[in-house]
Amino acid sequence: MKRSRLLWGSVVILALAVLLYVFRGRIHFNVHSFVAEIRHVSLGHVAVGVGLIYACFWLRSMRWALFLKPQKQVSAGAVLGSQFIGFTAVGLFGRLADLTRPYLIAKRTKLSVSSQIAVYTVERMFDLGAAALIFSAALAFMPKTPPMPHAEVIAKLGRNSLIGTMALAIFAVVLRVTGEPVARFAQLVVSAKVGASVAEKIRGFRDGLQVLGGFKDFAYAAALSLGMWGLIALAYVQSVHAFVDTPQLAQMSFGQTMLLMASSIAASMVQLPVIGWFSQIGVLATAMVLLFGVDAPVATACGTVILVVTSLSVTPVGLIYAQVERVSLKTVAEESSQSAESVGAE
Repeated sequence: MKRSRLLWGSVVILALAVLLYVFRGRIHFNVHSFVAEIRHVSLGHVAVGVGLIYACFWLRSMRWALFLKPQKQVSAGAVLGSQFIGFTAVGLFGRLADLTRPYLIAKRTKLSVSSQIAVYTVERMFDLGAAALIFSAALAFMPKTPPMPHAEVIAKLGRNSLIGTMALAIFAVVLRVTGEPVARFAQLVVSAKVGASVAEKIRGFRDGLQVLGGFKDFAYAAALSLGMWGLIALAYVQSVHAFVDTPQLAQMSFGQTMLLMASSIAASMVQLPVIGWFSQIGVLATAMVLLFGVDAPVATACGTVILVVTSLSVTPVGLIYAQVERVSLKTVAEESSQSAESVGAE
């Protein structure tokens, strides 16, 4: 597992290096200009963005408590610290620490690690669906002014993504209700070996959705997910609008900002320790230069602010929670990875 993640991380970094090399003639970086841009950032916008991200953690904790309801009744406050510690671990140690949250919550609630990894999997599904829905809708209905390169292509991509997201949501509901018949049908229409594998994945997907007690819980989880990702999207907008002296950023629309959010999410999927910060900033800066014609120093400064607001701003609270709960971030990151591997081997 670790080797696979490191491999994918290396691929992302290599792809970023190639991208920067190809467009090196259009990207001119100046350290003094970068520092000057950081000094002119509106702290008011940054503070609002950080506040939105912190509000997201409460919604995320409420959603995890909802997912736990069939197993154990817990409050959102009971899992809030684990959320901050988990995301702090990811920020410091990369995606190798991604399972810190389910591991810590399993220890706190005295439930099995495997049950919390199942909750984590369902959480990721709701995150992906909510982010895709907001992204798709924003692009599909993005205003045509101010003009931007490939506007029609982007709008078409948004419409197709919106249709695809809705189709996946319907498919998930169908599997939740009729997972077993679908699994059996899959075994009949393809070869025995492939059919067995597909059926096993369908059943696993269905079992993961069992953390939801019914349609009411599903709708509540969906509402929490959309609210949370709506706040995250607004935090991106605030981070961009903090550059009040740069018209391309200060006047950037919600739909345009969603292109940056999508770039950031893609870059963070295989985030490596510390190096991932720079690769994420590089991807964001490259997107701003190529899509919106922002100068490289300004784009890099904006990418840095986005990273700090949406990711690193939770680190101080995460470290405080770790001290209060006497948790070693490095130790718990390693233990969670080992525990996940043992669960996968069962």
